[in-house]
Amino acid sequence: MSRIINVGAAQMGPIAPNESRASAVNRMMDLLRQAKSRGCDLVVFPEMALTTFFPRYYEEDIAKMDPFFEREMPGPETQPLFDAAAEADIAFYLGYCELTPDGHRFNTSILVDRGKIVGKYRKVHLPGHAEYDSRRPWQHLEKRYFEPGDLGWPVWRCKNGIMGMAICNDRRWPETFRVMSLKGVELVMLGYNTPDRNTSATEPNHLRMFHNHLVMQAGAYQNSCYVVGTAKAGVEDGCMLIGGSCIAQPSGEIVALASTLEDELITAPCDLDLAKMGKETVFNYAKHRRIEHYGIISSQTGVEIPEGI
Repeated sequence: MSRIINVGAAQMGPIAPNESRASAVNRMMDLLRQAKSRGCDLVVFPEMALTTFFPRYYEEDIAKMDPFFEREMPGPETQPLFDAAAEADIAFYLGYCELTPDGHRFNTSILVDRGKIVGKYRKVHLPGHAEYDSRRPWQHLEKRYFEPGDLGWPVWRCKNGIMGMAICNDRRWPETFRVMSLKGVELVMLGYNTPDRNTSATEPNHLRMFHNHLVMQAGAYQNSCYVVGTAKAGVEDGCMLIGGSCIAQPSGEIVALASTLEDELITAPCDLDLAKMGKETVFNYAKHRRIEHYGIISSQTGVEIPEGI
């Protein structure tokens, strides 16, 4: 059986604060139609693909942000996307904001195949801050509006491969990829909304895109897997979001790259068997990992300088 799957990264341009979910879904369905015409088996949409990136706004009463969250998935406005994907026999990753029945709020992604949710992930590494910061031109309040994910990093069998999910800032942390890699992951899907400016420190703007690709290519190479990174891009309510959606193969090389800051589909045939070489040689964990020296990684958070140095 062929292990080549045609993968699409469905980048989206900005979503205005007053743009309806129906509008966002219609845009995704157009990208899905393009994916069908190119023979895609899997499409990856961005983080928060249904709404604007609302953590840039401060609200004292967190409940007033609830209209940006989904209480059910699929709901009446998202069901058409599920139906269209099922008819096209295309699996997809979708990022959205989840409000659970018992009142918990998560930055969430799902993996959908044949119209059914087969996997769910909740963002673990929440960036930003929890309270209003007057020094910033816009806020980054993910720590205010979301709880850290509580599902870890599961993997799922889909389209004859082993797949996992991450969201935005997760890509900067090597533990994200390594946990899934230890479960045999062959393809990691990752949506993001990333401003072109670091508002917490002085940093040249060009590093935003450099670091965006650096960490995904490193994750692909060091864990011998594909990484599909999909952006929401362009000027969204005055805030520029980087594009740079890409598909990186297990060698770490980028094999498809977006060229706009708008709705754009990039595609690549991904031979999942390419993941075997790294997993069986350089990154053969059973032969080469030395876990007796790694304990500090899971037992310590902040930096602690050893005594005597």
